[in-house]
Amino acid sequence: MLLEALAAAVLGLVLAALTSHRLAHRLPARSLVLATGVAGALFGAFITHSALDPGNLFVILLGAAVISAASLSLLLRPSRGLRRRSAPA
Repeated sequence: MLLEALAAAVLGLVLAALTSHRLAHRLPARSLVLATGVAGALFGAFITHSALDPGNLFVILLGAAVISAASLSLLLRPSRGLRRRSAPA
């Protein structure tokens, strides 16, 4: 279980670093992004470990990656190029 948690934390850190590097203009502070990625991955690993068989490391890491990506997507801000115009009355 310790290996699962460590692997999930590293996976979340890598996903957050890649997201922060690629979408830096649409995200808040880098420290918040990294912390959210790790926390999301650990939470996803916990949920997957609790719901499914704890012996399958691949499935647990897949669940960690999904929850980490979902939590990172909540931090995204809209890009400045897209502006919605209201319809004329």
